[in-house]
Amino acid sequence: MNSFSGHIADIRTSDALSVVTVNINASVSFKAIVIDSPETASYLTKDHPVNVLFKETEVVIGTGEALAVSLQNKLKGTISALEKGPLLTRVAIHTSAGEIVSVISTASADELDLKESTNVTAMIKLNEIILAP
Repeated sequence: MNSFSGHIADIRTSDALSVVTVNINASVSFKAIVIDSPETASYLTKDHPVNVLFKETEVVIGTGEALAVSLQNKLKGTISALEKGPLLTRVAIHTSAGEIVSVISTASADELDLKESTNVTAMIKLNEIILAP
C-alpha cells in the first residue's frame, strides 16, 4: 500500500460527495473523492492532517511527455527498481513526494520498455485514493 501524509487544502462538496485536495508537500497534491461531507465527517476541514493511501495495483504508469488523460493525480518520476515476474512486475518510482510502487502486468512493462532510470508518470484515479484521518 502506498501511503503519504499531508493536510487537507481544499474541499468541494455536492450533496454527499466531496472532492478533497490533500497537499503532501509544496509541489505535490492528491485529489480524492469521498462519500462524505464536512457536515458528516469531522475530519473534512481545511488543514486537517490525513494520510493518503492507494494500492500498488491502482497506479497506472505512462511514458512520454504529452499524456492527455483524465486522471488528475499525476506524478512524474524515475524508475528506481524493477522486479519482473512471469505475470506481474513491481515498479518502484522515485517522485518528488517519495517512492510510489506500482504493480502492472509484465506484458505491459515489456511493451513500455520499462527499465531502471526510465522517466515515467505515475497516475492514480481520484476514486482509488483512500483518506485516513
